[in-house]
Amino acid sequence: MKLNTFFQIFVPKDRKFFPLFETSAENLVRGAILLNKMLLIEDATQREAVIIEIKEVEKAGDDITHEIFDELNSTFITPFDREDIHRLTSTLDNVLDLINSAAQQIKLYKIESIQSEFIQMSELILQATREIETAIRELRNLKKIADIKKSCIRINEIENFADDVYNIAISDLFENEKDAVRLIKIRDILASMEMATDCAEDVSDVIKTIIVKQA
Repeated sequence: MKLNTFFQIFVPKDRKFFPLFETSAENLVRGAILLNKMLLIEDATQREAVIIEIKEVEKAGDDITHEIFDELNSTFITPFDREDIHRLTSTLDNVLDLINSAAQQIKLYKIESIQSEFIQMSELILQATREIETAIRELRNLKKIADIKKSCIRINEIENFADDVYNIAISDLFENEKDAVRLIKIRDILASMEMATDCAEDVSDVIKTIIVKQA
């Protein structure tokens, strides 16, 4: 019997962390869906209403994060390394924070004309969050490690594609945008979205670390 398997026998069967991870991932997907939805809305008033929803989702994410940390501080035996629980929780929160940042920037910068690259990046963010949700759901029993690895690989591919979209968009922006203020605004929003995919890859890296340790 492997040592990890031996110790897993003594892990509490309720595994209260897993429902919280899953709730966090579901909430993250909701934030990504709303970001994509918001960018497809032309009416400014309707768009602002969705931005408010995104902020509410971000606050809900903070509450889940705090609850996980509270559990971590009060639980002696955890399903996997405490450091990995902390990193997984933090990286999930980082993705949602950046989704909210992009939405808030669009509102505060008074962006009226939505760049096609914004929509493309939001679709990539949504794809990445769905893969995160899939991987996290399988962490509960680790019977489908191949599926978890597949989702992690897909997240890495999405991040690479997002880098390409970002770099091309920035190149076009500096070449064609004559309004310096608008250039800075668009660049900042694109940067927030690109960083969201970077953080999604961070989530993937933590998940890969967990499954290696638990194998």
